Amino acid sequence: MNLKLKIWRQANAEAKGKTITYSISDISPDMSFLEMMDMHNEQLIQQGEDPVAFDHDCREGICGMCSMFINGEAHGPDRLVTTCQLHMRKFKDGDTITIEPFRANAFPVIKDLAVDRSAFDRIQQAGGFVSVNTSGNTQDANAIPIDKHDADKAFDAATCIGCGACVASCKNASAMLFVSAKVSQYALLPQGKVEATDRVLNMVNQMDEEGFGNCTNTGACEVECPKGISLENIARMNRAYLTASLKG
Repeated sequence: MNLKLKIWRQANAEAKGKTITYSISDISPDMSFLEMMDMHNEQLIQQGEDPVAFDHDCREGICGMCSMFINGEAHGPDRLVTTCQLHMRKFKDGDTITIEPFRANAFPVIKDLAVDRSAFDRIQQAGGFVSVNTSGNTQDANAIPIDKHDADKAFDAATCIGCGACVASCKNASAMLFVSAKVSQYALLPQGKVEATDRVLNMVNQMDEEGFGNCTNTGACEVECPKGISLENIARMNRAYLTASLKG
């Protein structure tokens, strides 16, 4: 396939960025999107130009690093996949593909398509964990009975990879789907109920401090989420936050 790529180029966080158009040819439909980007960067290097900076790591749809806004959609036109799982067969010969970074005030651009998502790390550090009793009177987690439906819902929430597609897809750049998934994966389990009140208050407050917007109730986050995280988690988090606020 022969394609036109309209790629956002920005030297650093302070620089003014712009879209630059490139042409690329001989793209196999069996390539992943990142393999196509690798090929494009090899051509740029051969021409003595600066390659396009973008995040990537596992390339197996697990790490959440490969976050690109492709033709107006987080991770591109496919569903329930990350950018590294997107294949070029989703495009046609002669297509123009617009590639941008995830845009949100809380995700400042580092360079080109790479953004700083450390705000997610700080939200996790605020409460996205379970404190372990190491007093010598511990209980084997496998010995604690858990309702099958709760276990399934907790597991579904835990599949969140923190890629930020929910933020990029939301017109308010809300992180509520991400935060609610992290809250839910613990709140539904007995081990997580001990710190449930502090967890939801701390994580939501940190989310607000990072500058993420409020939920718009449009559901774009669920549609674009590569792991299909449900909006039910946001409703669960809102209930937990209200309860915790009344207790406080």
